[in-house]
Amino acid sequence: MFPSLAAAVDEVLGLDPDTLGDAELTRMLDDIRRSEARLVAARARLVAAADARRTFAPSGHLNTPSWLADRNNTPVGDAHADVRLARRLRTMPATRASLEAGTITARHAHTLAGLNAPATAGAFAQAEEFLVGQARTMRWADFTRAMAYWRREARCDDADKHAKSDWEHRSVSLHDGLRGTGLLAGELTPLAKATLAGALAPIERELFEADWADAKAIHGAATTTAHLARTPRQRRHDALVELANRAATAPAGGKRPAPLFTVMLGYGAFKNVCELADGTILAPSEVASVLDDAMIERIIFDGPSRVLDIGEARFFRGARRRAIEVTDRHCQGPGCHTTADRCEVDHRWRASDGGPTIQENGELRCGPHNRQRERPPPKPIPDKHPPPETTPEKRADHLETLRARVRDQCLHNPRHGWVPIDDP
Repeated sequence: MFPSLAAAVDEVLGLDPDTLGDAELTRMLDDIRRSEARLVAARARLVAAADARRTFAPSGHLNTPSWLADRNNTPVGDAHADVRLARRLRTMPATRASLEAGTITARHAHTLAGLNAPATAGAFAQAEEFLVGQARTMRWADFTRAMAYWRREARCDDADKHAKSDWEHRSVSLHDGLRGTGLLAGELTPLAKATLAGALAPIERELFEADWADAKAIHGAATTTAHLARTPRQRRHDALVELANRAATAPAGGKRPAPLFTVMLGYGAFKNVCELADGTILAPSEVASVLDDAMIERIIFDGPSRVLDIGEARFFRGARRRAIEVTDRHCQGPGCHTTADRCEVDHRWRASDGGPTIQENGELRCGPHNRQRERPPPKPIPDKHPPPETTPEKRADHLETLRARVRDQCLHNPRHGWVPIDDP
């Protein structure tokens, strides 16, 4: 290791986080994240040089990935990804510059390198500046979706081939387990996955609210997800069984739910794309196979994120709500990825203050973030925090902070269930 680099790492390791104020702690985390990206760029240059020199040969290894995996005691798959990044960065000047500057992360660089494949290298060279700009400015979930769109457009001739592969590999197996249990395994097509997930979600929510009501009757306001009778996985199991029971008791000839397709037009580089209402991207052949039973909505964009307005109203409903769902896709609260179907649409400029009910003045907010707007948390004191004292009172405060973080996670993370909207 370079002496200066080792000294810098030693200096960071020698810091006591408890002596840092919130602003200093945040700044240091940002600096370390940028430094990690820059180190990845430097490592990629060295890996590229070692790969070109065939440094692996004298030790008897067959290629650079196996040599790296052996030396670093890491998975071969990770080593293959590192070598692929090192090789492809040679033809990715904008990505390389952003990685060296620390304005994108290693994950962004690996994703962009995956787009710079032989079949799409020409299209990537033309669009690289645009794609790197998306990496710098978009949330990760939105960025990966945008890159999936770009890949589909760049390989539009192969879209149906991938859809055919998904169709051919579809499978579900129910094996016998111990004591009469069953082992469920398989692979679903994109349309099947969206259909099953959409059917299970409301039943899971029903079961969660029932569990929450039972626990609240016992524990009152102190109720947490730890008091619930079932875990999220157990509720998902029970929801699947309940789905089968409801299907078995459904009336003959009952109306089947129709998939909703969203066709977006005029959205810059992502024009003429088609997806399900939950955001699942579909190939043309998948859409054509169910058109007879589907509902189709057309979203026409006027600019990168504006959907044409539709009249005046007090509440965001119907087409207005759908326009905001398509553009926002998830809660716009800090760090929140609650999906659009579980969010409320709120006015940026309050309707009570004269804010209009148009798309530009609406945004998705999950229940907790919507209520937080009315009861904003107190702002922290900007001065530097002294080192904490190891007293029982301080330890109790620390535990309460941890409990608050757990409660916040339970409120926002679907994996931990949903808290009813009317629950504070």
